[in-house]
Amino acid sequence: MTNSSSVSEFLLLAFTDKRELQLLHFGLFLGIYLAALLGNGLILTAVACDHRLHTPMYFFLLNLALLDMGCISTTLPKAMANSLWDTRAISFMGCVAQAFFLFFYTTAEFSILTIMSYDRYIAICKPLHYGSLLGTRACAQMAAAAWGSGFLDAVLHTASTFSLPLCQGNAVDQFFCEIPQILKLSCSDAYLREVGVLMFSSCLTFGCFVFIVFSYVQIFRAVLRMPLEQGWHKAFSMCLPHLVVVSLFLSTAIFAYLKPPSISSLSMDFVVAVLYSVVPSSVNPLIYSMRNRELKDAVRNLFGYLLLQHQ
Repeated sequence: MTNSSSVSEFLLLAFTDKRELQLLHFGLFLGIYLAALLGNGLILTAVACDHRLHTPMYFFLLNLALLDMGCISTTLPKAMANSLWDTRAISFMGCVAQAFFLFFYTTAEFSILTIMSYDRYIAICKPLHYGSLLGTRACAQMAAAAWGSGFLDAVLHTASTFSLPLCQGNAVDQFFCEIPQILKLSCSDAYLREVGVLMFSSCLTFGCFVFIVFSYVQIFRAVLRMPLEQGWHKAFSMCLPHLVVVSLFLSTAIFAYLKPPSISSLSMDFVVAVLYSVVPSSVNPLIYSMRNRELKDAVRNLFGYLLLQHQ
């Protein structure tokens, strides 16, 4: 039996053996990565520089953009480097770091999305109490709790997974170190401890999901009582982007970690991993900016200011 401590490196999934296709993968991932950094970076800069966006909603959006940048930076740079240099290797500690930071960012992101649903619930259903319930201190505490929950969850999963004995080789069937793929390398009955941790996390995730659903049931009930179409438009412009992001993130992540082994395949695992670890970070800025006039105005003003500085 090979203990995990004796494994010096892992071999990640090779996209193809053809050099031209490897470079194509590198170019595609590079384009997605730069688009995600640009979109989320614009949101960060716009929110930080425009005093009109110094509100709880945009504070949480700023945290979401930070988490998106961290999440996509955990997986794509190593995948791009492997495609560019025609290698599959990642060190043991590099694999541990990937698994840790991916769980850290994804758990914290879902916590922030849950808090954002609460923000929208207060803004629409209890607008007179918005300032008292979501003051500066309360927002900072909730954001700290979200980041802290991500750290705690990541520590539990990483410590549990990489303390297991690995007796099925060191080839990971994914383009990054994904915990379900690492568990496939463990001995037949040794992975049950990590399965228990996964079930605990799943229960917490389900609790957050129930809270989000409850919040939106109350929001839609309040919206339907609004007499003016303008009020409907404002409410839906606040809520629809958040609902789209939550649905995309949650459905793909749950499918990736809880799908039955009988329907697992290399191509399906790859597509699902891209959907929950890459796509949300890339499209979140687009989703939030499409229906948000204040954010679009702030970005437009930022570009105008930069143009004036260069003239």
